Amino acid sequence: MEFDIAVLGGDGIGPEVTTQSVRVLQAAGRVFGHTFRLEYGDVGGISIDRNGTPLLPSVRDLASGSDSVLFGAVGGPKWDDPTASMRPEDGLLQLRAVLGVFANIRPVKVYALLADSNVLKPDVIDGVDMVVVRELTGGLYYAQPKERHETPQGWTAVDTLRYTESEIERILRVGFELAQGRRGKLASVDKANVLESSRLWRQVATRLAPEYPNVQMEHVLVDACAMQLIQRPASFDVIVSENTFGDILTDEASVLAASMGLLPSASLAGVPLEGRRTLGFYEPIHGTAPDIAGQGIANPIGSILSAALMLRYSLGLTEEAASIEAAVDQVVTEGYRTRDIASSGAREVSTAEMGDRIVAVLEQGA
Repeated sequence: MEFDIAVLGGDGIGPEVTTQSVRVLQAAGRVFGHTFRLEYGDVGGISIDRNGTPLLPSVRDLASGSDSVLFGAVGGPKWDDPTASMRPEDGLLQLRAVLGVFANIRPVKVYALLADSNVLKPDVIDGVDMVVVRELTGGLYYAQPKERHETPQGWTAVDTLRYTESEIERILRVGFELAQGRRGKLASVDKANVLESSRLWRQVATRLAPEYPNVQMEHVLVDACAMQLIQRPASFDVIVSENTFGDILTDEASVLAASMGLLPSASLAGVPLEGRRTLGFYEPIHGTAPDIAGQGIANPIGSILSAALMLRYSLGLTEEAASIEAAVDQVVTEGYRTRDIASSGAREVSTAEMGDRIVAVLEQGA
């Protein structure tokens, strides 16, 4: 089979880790007889520097015309001026809106062998295996008005938190569907004791729950969820939340896995149902890490596992996705570590060497 993939590496370590996920993707193509036609584009800070905009219309069209998008990361101190008329992140937000990828899925898996690299006690993280579903195209990040203006009393800034019933329903259905295929537990996160949008969220979740009788749904206030993610994270199966809450909670949940460099994400334009291909946007959850960019020490596993999610959700290649995930598991089990997860006695490898190891295992298993 043949597929068209847009590769947008972005800034910082984004191109470094994306290079390795492309290598693994191509290896899977050789093993299983697929062709991945890759086309590259700039986005974020590098596009501002080269093109005067964080996202060219041609790159936007490239992304929307592809079967899927493999993304790195955008941003960095170079473009952090709060008075700037454009920011690297604007390109990412535009892509999400244009593609309509409203559901961000972030699996959080804990490798027992990395317990000594974790800041949390082993008994706290034991058995952690969850998925966080974040609404991605609504709420504070998109709603209008969003502005700053000067008044006689000083500057005033306004952001708007707005959700429609249909936006809430479609993201909750993603959570319910994923929970049905897992352990049947869904935590619907809101702030219904304070926010009107959260009260609507809770109302919709309560209405949908009877349609999924095999899923145990509970309402959890976002502050309580943040606390429980550290106190008893293994109790969670699927968590679903609005945009801002999900952004914060998923970064917190990454601590459970010892490093943000290990975790992938999938942003989808539909509910992920077995056997149905869905337009997707795939990226590791970490940022650009400008302090280590160019040093060859970034962890590519999050990007590689994002490519595996792409195979599963957007291209319908479940066996191929599982083979990449198994290769990553084997390399970690064999003790190979990038610097972020290396401990005493570990076999520390570079970004490219980690890619080498995973490609080798994938091809050996053919």
